[in-house]
Amino acid sequence: MSLVSLKDVHLSYISHSEGRAVEQEVLKGVSFEIGKGEIVGLAGESGSGKSTIARAILGTHRISSGELVRNTDMPQMIFQDPYGALNPAHTISWIMQEPLKMTTKLKGPERKERCARMLEDVGLDAGYLSRKPGELSGGQRQRICIGTALMREPELLIADEPVSALDVTVAAQVLALLKKLHDERKLAILFISHDLRIMYHFCQRIMILKDGVIVEQGTPDKLYRDPQHEYTKLLLTSAGIRS
Repeated sequence: MSLVSLKDVHLSYISHSEGRAVEQEVLKGVSFEIGKGEIVGLAGESGSGKSTIARAILGTHRISSGELVRNTDMPQMIFQDPYGALNPAHTISWIMQEPLKMTTKLKGPERKERCARMLEDVGLDAGYLSRKPGELSGGQRQRICIGTALMREPELLIADEPVSALDVTVAAQVLALLKKLHDERKLAILFISHDLRIMYHFCQRIMILKDGVIVEQGTPDKLYRDPQHEYTKLLLTSAGIRS
């Protein structure tokens, strides 16, 4: 059974221009599934609808038509900007305990102990619990974001451009951490990115999105060696993967 299934999903936004309500269709019949423990990439240029798909899966955007089924507890999300994702007014302990306050009856010391264990899982020590986000580097903040997202023990993690704001070395470390967590927890990941080079090494299957339509999908080897759609060929050429 898939964790998430989309069948012919359409999603439109209503915007206002010159005093008139204008409907803009962003997703135009999207269909795919994500299985347990699968790492699926979603690639496409800015404005293609990648983040809209993520928000539809999370339930923050209501689909206009089609079918979206979640056979799992609520997926959790890692955002592109680790600097803007954490509340600067609170300590890491406070931030990481919030999901537990909403979903468990654990007391304060038990919550703090679970946070300390999670920090160890993401490569940090318990000393970070007393710090605030402003005291951390970008890579450390993204590790905190990952740990916080995992506090509810989701089966599906949505990573929306999770390393694009990090330098190359730190990005590689964060990707290695995500792969480690995937292996240890059998975690499914929807990996949203415009970087096809990263996707080739990280994802098990890749979907190409253009103007709200998935135009092609397949394993990295198949997609990169024998792309069928002209848009896929263009993306690969732009990334320097294909001449």
